[in-house]
Amino acid sequence: MANFTPVEEIPKIREELHRTFMSGKMRPISYRKEQLARLAYMIHEHADEFREALTADLGRSALETDFLDLRTTLHEITETYRNVEKWSKPDRPGFDFNWFLMSPSIRKDPKGVVLIMGPFNYPMLLILPPLAGALAAGCTVVIKPSELTVATSGLIAKLIPQYLDPDVCRVVMGGVPESTKLLELPWDHILYTGSGRVAKTVLTAAAKHLTPVTTELGGKNPVVIDPKSDLKLAARRLMWGKYTNCGQTCVAPDYVLLPQEIEEVFIKELLEVHSSFYPEGPKNSESYPRMVTKQHAARMKKLLDETQGKLVIGGEVDLDDRYVAPTILKDIHPDDALMEDEIFGPIMPIITVRNEDEAIELINSKDHALAVTVFSQDAAFRSKIFDNTRSGAAIANEMIIYHGTSGLPFGGVGPSGSGGATTGKYSFDVFTHNRASLVGRGFIDTIILNGRYPPHTAAKSKKLEGASPVSLPSRPVGLAPPHAMAQNNRWGFWFAVASNAVDSKV
Repeated sequence: MANFTPVEEIPKIREELHRTFMSGKMRPISYRKEQLARLAYMIHEHADEFREALTADLGRSALETDFLDLRTTLHEITETYRNVEKWSKPDRPGFDFNWFLMSPSIRKDPKGVVLIMGPFNYPMLLILPPLAGALAAGCTVVIKPSELTVATSGLIAKLIPQYLDPDVCRVVMGGVPESTKLLELPWDHILYTGSGRVAKTVLTAAAKHLTPVTTELGGKNPVVIDPKSDLKLAARRLMWGKYTNCGQTCVAPDYVLLPQEIEEVFIKELLEVHSSFYPEGPKNSESYPRMVTKQHAARMKKLLDETQGKLVIGGEVDLDDRYVAPTILKDIHPDDALMEDEIFGPIMPIITVRNEDEAIELINSKDHALAVTVFSQDAAFRSKIFDNTRSGAAIANEMIIYHGTSGLPFGGVGPSGSGGATTGKYSFDVFTHNRASLVGRGFIDTIILNGRYPPHTAAKSKKLEGASPVSLPSRPVGLAPPHAMAQNNRWGFWFAVASNAVDSKV
């Protein structure tokens, strides 16, 4: 509590950042790049401290932290640094003969003062790259790290003021009271990453100020196993994707769907992978993380107590150590306790289905997932699953790493997220207002648009219609013809120009 931000200071922080934004300090691209470079060096120069912090918070090994948080975060920030000038340039819409004389363009304006609320499971990756996107867009930013990752959030709060301009970026530390106060204030955009339950509170609060919100959530991510797929590869990647970060990954597999005839063969492959991953046992392995708090571990125990599934391996829980063993269960019914909400822990239910049609039906009976994953070498099989389901991402033969793939958006659909995507340019776009711009020319009235002014006449209407012809597509088969069809073509433009030019001389 001692390091929490005093609640009464939070409105002042927001107001100070608003003044900075209105001053135009973040308008120059050069200054944005300076802040991005500082952010990159902050991570680079304190990498060991971040590794230690994530070990303390989540029991992570250095390798897991480097692969999932540090390197991906640094890569995304440096990519943003290299591209911010290109991303910030105005866009030009496609050429349109009717409007090109007015130089239409789309300005890339910063939205303003934005709030980034981060989760506990990836306290670097899901806060610092979005921060880079907001800075690149020219916004001023408040970041609110999770209070559950005490060491990592505390390190971010200590380092940000040392590296970034405090007029541009501030950290608010705290729990529910501090978050509540933040959400009472008007923001120009909010990015919230976390649970759907809390997202409803964020969206409700934001609605009072008409604040736009991007939510990055999670959901029950299904994995469909094609019986003709490489089962050894599927087992190895599935075990890695599920138990990385102790299952506390929003794109981790939540449940597995496979046909009855391969269930025992596939379980045998999973058990072999388990033995190879944790030869000394997962509890004694430095490669196996922990739940973030005792309360989160207790939630896993409750799920294990309530499930009607048959235990294949695991099931051990040590609340004091925040340890939940990597667990596999079979004979899971679709209405089982494990199938109600996102598990968000190291428990993997296996459900047998007759075929891919039944798998699709079960997937569609749940909320839209953040990721649907298929293990199959058959393109037709993969397409059938992807074409008939909805999710934030459609992944084949891989697990969770798509978040770090350059150029791909990270975002959900419906209950798994809304309001835009993040990573790289997508983060820049989230915090950028696409502002339409048009330059009126005096001579436009002379050559074409003088017909818009009163008094309105049939002749003026005809000239304006001719100046903006519509070329319809081919008439659909079976659509009854009208009594009369108007014929418009591009020559109408030149007719209108000539007619208006003549009128202007009269």
